[in-house]
Amino acid sequence: MLPPEVYLIGCGHDTTHTAQGSAQRMGFKAWNLLRMAGLSLPVPPAFVLGTHYCVDPAARAMSAHPDVWRAGLQALEQATGLTLGDARRPLLLSVRSGAPVSMPGMMETLLNIGLCDHTVEGLLRQTGNPRLVWDAYRRLVASYGEVVAGLPALCFEEVAAALLQGRDERLLDFADLRWLTQRFLQVYAEHAGHPFPQQPTAQLAGAIEAVFSSWQSAKAQAYRRLNHLDDAIGTAVTVQCMVFGNAGGRSGAGVGFTRDPGSGAPNLWVDFLFDAQGEDVVSGRRSAHGHDELATVLPEVWQALNDATQQLEHAFGDMQDFEFTVQDSRLFMLQTRAGKRTPQAAARIALDLLDTGLIEPDVALARTAGLDRQALAQTHVVACDGTPLRPLGHAASASSGVAVGEIALDAARALARHETGIPVVLVRRDADTADIAALESATGLLTQRGARTSHAAVVARQLGKVCLVGCSELQIDETARTAKVGDQILHEGDLLTLDGNDGTFYAGKSQVEVTFPEALLARLGALRRGSQIG
Repeated sequence: MLPPEVYLIGCGHDTTHTAQGSAQRMGFKAWNLLRMAGLSLPVPPAFVLGTHYCVDPAARAMSAHPDVWRAGLQALEQATGLTLGDARRPLLLSVRSGAPVSMPGMMETLLNIGLCDHTVEGLLRQTGNPRLVWDAYRRLVASYGEVVAGLPALCFEEVAAALLQGRDERLLDFADLRWLTQRFLQVYAEHAGHPFPQQPTAQLAGAIEAVFSSWQSAKAQAYRRLNHLDDAIGTAVTVQCMVFGNAGGRSGAGVGFTRDPGSGAPNLWVDFLFDAQGEDVVSGRRSAHGHDELATVLPEVWQALNDATQQLEHAFGDMQDFEFTVQDSRLFMLQTRAGKRTPQAAARIALDLLDTGLIEPDVALARTAGLDRQALAQTHVVACDGTPLRPLGHAASASSGVAVGEIALDAARALARHETGIPVVLVRRDADTADIAALESATGLLTQRGARTSHAAVVARQLGKVCLVGCSELQIDETARTAKVGDQILHEGDLLTLDGNDGTFYAGKSQVEVTFPEALLARLGALRRGSQIG
């Protein structure tokens, strides 16, 4: 029997207890997973520990006790025919946070829980894919060390960098990854003072408590402060069966929006990485690509994704931000939520959904409240005195508009200059949610790595900041306090202009023009006049 505040998703069991759940008790991530499962979308089975277990340190400590989650784990084992810690048919799990409100990237996630020396052989027999197995194991050791044991990520990154020597990590074969896993296990023991836990139930207990505790992390607290969210609402934790995007060339991980979050155009807007796990896309440490390659290589998956996301829009009545994994050409949906969008996109999406009958006029009015002519103003970089525009570089645009400011290479500089009234553009190697306080103070963000759908880019869009990510030409020297693009070297404090409309950026301060979307404003006006007549 399930204890109070523990819920099942997609386990084929009696759902009486789970039916008593709510977004406030299960968190929006789990609540929406439950709704997706109810739509017969491909959702891996899961159990959920509710927000009740996040109310105070004692409750968070209680969440790690097996008595709390043993029944939920048994339900997953029965649903899958796999067993956590079994040497022949091991069950592997992800442990994810999910508050009653969207807080993208502010709390922790752990993947591949259940892998250890005892279960490696079983997973090898199950999958026949040694590269997948050793890739998953080395990821677990590094992430568990960082999130649960509190070890610096750098101690693992340095070992990997020495092996890679500039190569893409996806080029490593299983022997490289097996060696890397063994080194990571040594590094973990050296820095933690004890071995990596080889008991899967101990891994699960540590992961659950760490994810609940991440509610109190500095970045999560900063996000709640910026968005006026109550600390008392807490997060839930979802424990879900793993699916593997790192299973080879017909697998991968992606994040997308059912419509363009910048313009509102009605087409899928997807970032996808082949042979990768979801954290590779959303962490901001990897540059992902648009959907063209996925549609070309796996057209049947692309069609399935189109069908699934159309179902989501019809069921939820709004543009959705979703995460998915493809394992051996099979699609799995892992998350959906209302997507963050620019004011222009908010207006167009509401009006388009009204025109297609998905929402009523009162809903469209509520979603466009406050979107006046000034709120929908659009800025563009324009040529000065007929001189042709000469971009310094190009990147993927995650948020439109124009930002002009001094280059700041870290959060401390950005915050200090902002306090003196100087506009700054934050220039970073990765699109990292740890920079949220600095991002709130900056006019824009430019990164060397990262995807348009990484958590930091999503937050930038929500804050109304111009955001360009994944500029491979950009090289940052934090010691010299410089940023190099091609042959040009920029110093911290130099002016930079970001154009989020086309993904270009310029040295110095560019001339900016303001325009207004007259056709969109006319549609809004008609909606509001119609409501007054009605």
